[in-house]
Amino acid sequence: MFDTFGPVLFTLFIWWFSTGLILFLDRLPRSTFRWSMAGASLVALGGLAALYATRDLTTDAGAYGAFAAAIAVWAWHECSFLFGYVTGPERGACPPDCRGFARFVRALRSILHHELALAATTLVVAAATAGGANKVGLWTFLILWVMRISTKINLFLGVPNIGEEFLPADLRYIASYFSRRPMNLFFPLAVSAATALLVHLMRELSGPTLTSFQGVAHVFYATLLALAVIEHWFLVAPLPVAALWSWSLKARGETPPVPEPKAQVVRLVNPSHSAGRRA
Repeated sequence: MFDTFGPVLFTLFIWWFSTGLILFLDRLPRSTFRWSMAGASLVALGGLAALYATRDLTTDAGAYGAFAAAIAVWAWHECSFLFGYVTGPERGACPPDCRGFARFVRALRSILHHELALAATTLVVAAATAGGANKVGLWTFLILWVMRISTKINLFLGVPNIGEEFLPADLRYIASYFSRRPMNLFFPLAVSAATALLVHLMRELSGPTLTSFQGVAHVFYATLLALAVIEHWFLVAPLPVAALWSWSLKARGETPPVPEPKAQVVRLVNPSHSAGRRA
């Protein structure tokens, strides 16, 4: 037997608190960004060290440690993007007459450095866990990365709730690459695929051959994926999601812009507030 309640609560807390903390730091005066980024860098380096240290630790503690370490590394990318340090060469809004492939290229250029950094970090995480039996950190990072890419594609193609209120003022131009539409053809495919994987993971949890470590790891994956699926539905469902992080959206004396009467979107941070907030 293995614990299911603990990993679920742990994932939910990290998702809620880390998202709020990053949003809070992002709304402090810009003079604080260098210190916040330095702190995030130290935490990320600690996360990479923890991934290496736990790569052969197939215990419940090893699963918790690797999961938290992967989130710490992911949080660095959230901070580096929102603070404006790692974004892309395109730093302006999309021209109103830009359409089709040209718009896609501009959208990609607006986040290109961020995407390249994520791909490089995935390789680093894979290297840190190579040869070890504990792959919780690697799979955690991959789930976050893939679901974030899915979110960005949906924002680009069009959804009702684009969540521009979560973007800081300096990055508000990125919302010009989002599209507001009732639905796009990619959304049901993405949600269906993620839900099918979630069902598979939940079925695996009932398997009699799972060790305690494997069971805890599967609970982490399933909970994280469930949050990612829920966040996808936030793109189309009329829910006041921003209320969950109202305490973190009031720094700098700013009041987040109130969107049209539609749902407010948040991305998985790691658990992606993830997964993204951008196209």
